[in-house]
Amino acid sequence: MALTNQTPEDQVQDIFNRIAPQYDQMNSVISLGTHRIWRQQVMNAMTLRPGDFALDLCCGTGDWTLSLAQAVGPAGQVVGLDFSDVMLQEASRKVRAAHLSDRITLRQGDAMHLPYPDNSFNVVTIGFGLRNVPDANQVLREMARVVKPGGQVVCLETSQPTNPVIHAGWQLYFGHVVPLMGRFAHHYQAYNYLQRSTHKFVTVTELATMFRTAGLQQVHYRQFNLGAAAVHLGTKPYLICFTA
Repeated sequence: MALTNQTPEDQVQDIFNRIAPQYDQMNSVISLGTHRIWRQQVMNAMTLRPGDFALDLCCGTGDWTLSLAQAVGPAGQVVGLDFSDVMLQEASRKVRAAHLSDRITLRQGDAMHLPYPDNSFNVVTIGFGLRNVPDANQVLREMARVVKPGGQVVCLETSQPTNPVIHAGWQLYFGHVVPLMGRFAHHYQAYNYLQRSTHKFVTVTELATMFRTAGLQQVHYRQFNLGAAAVHLGTKPYLICFTA
């Protein structure tokens, strides 16, 4: 399908719509099978409690949405939001299979303009999606806006190792091996886009600064796989002033 007449946002949406059925396998390949371990460790570090109301942005096929729903229990609610309706179809199948439809709502939407009032959620998460949005700072501002005072904003994302030797191997893997795997899987364009978005994304320290600029406090991060990925966590203070 030609993408020449599409906006960059439309091109990204088209890519994710086309790879949705293989997205879980792609994540496993790109992370060398460790992304589920990362996510579980992140869940253990979060302040999520039974009965909480959580929002999972760029939820994709719903893996993290399901984990959040299990954590909040029957008294809680989780919204999974994604701009790809095909991804949400995959997520919906998982939700039904897990018998969690009573506590999960899936919604198509734009992470940069969230359709929720201020102070709506106890926790807002985004997993492997922040590097794919047009304006990551705007998404972080929206996450900070809709989370409740005292609530947590959490981002799990690929990162760039700082050790020169590890970074060289990381560049080889993402720059050459990952796109080659995409060619064999007949999704070269998608794999190539994912590795390029990873290369262009900010460092862990830069992302921590972006969290603070969005108005979040107690910002800290933890790296995984020698810096190939990282989780950032921040808390919304009880008094916060947003400026235009």
